[in-house]
Amino acid sequence: MRVMLKATLDTEKSNELIRSGKMPGLMQETLGRLHPEAAYFGPLSGRRTCLLVLDLQDSSQIATTGEPFFAQLGAEVEMIPVMNAEDLQKGLSQL
Repeated sequence: MRVMLKATLDTEKSNELIRSGKMPGLMQETLGRLHPEAAYFGPLSGRRTCLLVLDLQDSSQIATTGEPFFAQLGAEVEMIPVMNAEDLQKGLSQL
């Protein structure tokens, strides 16, 4: 199941990680573990935000996928089912 993960980072926790120099390593480790199809970073609604497109093989992966963002970044996390163009075409062909 393809999902878009939106992690809105806690400003104070992420400031702390940036000041300590730990943010780059944490992001590299997280991206290395999750293997996103795409990863984007920027301010949304004035807060640091990560947008990752992931292909989860099983719904049980939701827990392990979101947990680092909750525990280490104090993030608000949303996971939204999404389709790429190929998925959309396949779905529409079944209508």
